[in-house]
Amino acid sequence: MSESPELSFRKAVADDVPALVALVESAYRGEASRAGWTTEADLLDGQRTDANGVAEAIAGPDGVVLVAERAGELLACCQLERRGAAAYFGMFSVRPERQGGGLGRAVLAHAERVAREEWGAAELEMTVIAQREDLIAWYERRGFRRTGVYSPFPYGDERFGIPRRPDLRFEKLAKLL
Repeated sequence: MSESPELSFRKAVADDVPALVALVESAYRGEASRAGWTTEADLLDGQRTDANGVAEAIAGPDGVVLVAERAGELLACCQLERRGAAAYFGMFSVRPERQGGGLGRAVLAHAERVAREEWGAAELEMTVIAQREDLIAWYERRGFRRTGVYSPFPYGDERFGIPRRPDLRFEKLAKLL
């Protein structure tokens, strides 16, 4: 059996927007997301992101969207945004059928290197829906800590989805780099 080509990373460009929206949606929403373990389909209906949001993340002066590919195939992405001495990590998505094989760990490690070595960030921060205990546990195994800092879910703003329950909120996680 031949080895698969190496994973490569690059900065996303405007032409990537449709493929990135499709990737993010497939990883979190709808029936397709149930092939992986990061689905939010039991918590939220509707969209996870849209073309405008992804385009803004790509074009933003204080951030970057990183794309992970193998042999030209888009497999994963994440967003990094400078926030003072910290970097925010978001829009983390791995194709559902590729989850569980170490790809997410590789993308997270690359994002940490970029934040630390290229930006000089001392900490990586993110927000996770607090009800996603399995996902929070995955991040804790990778060195993130729960901060106990919560923010409300944007109920009524369908750009972020249509909640299936009334108690959703975000928790901030942080990791020293």
